[in-house]
Amino acid sequence: MLFTKASEYALLSLIYIAQKETPQDVDTMAIELDIPKSFLAKILQNLAKNGLLKSFKGAKGGFMLIKDPKEYTLKEIINVAEKKEVNVFECSSGICPNQKGDCGLLSMLVNLQHKIDEFLLSISLADIINNGKK
Repeated sequence: MLFTKASEYALLSLIYIAQKETPQDVDTMAIELDIPKSFLAKILQNLAKNGLLKSFKGAKGGFMLIKDPKEYTLKEIINVAEKKEVNVFECSSGICPNQKGDCGLLSMLVNLQHKIDEFLLSISLADIINNGKK
């Protein structure tokens, strides 16, 4: 399971937005976070389209969180950023793409995926923000 720059930038932008009281614009965030503006804009639009951010148009426009940071899970953020359910291996979802018969690894990988999902669900955006302040 390799998280892409999209996941990293989604997390960084959500942390940044969560620490502000007004909508944050793409230009400012791109400079502050050192993220290419066009890539950041796509990520933020995707987060807004999937209900993680609210977007405001106009001169004072930008992006704000829709929910409290405690209500965002790491799993939710990564799945939206990656535009798919993130799995350790292709067959972690319970279907082995390479074999027709029983695979000796399948049950172990499915169990591993469940543990990782539980862990990702247990971490909130607030946890990430607060951990960074310690």
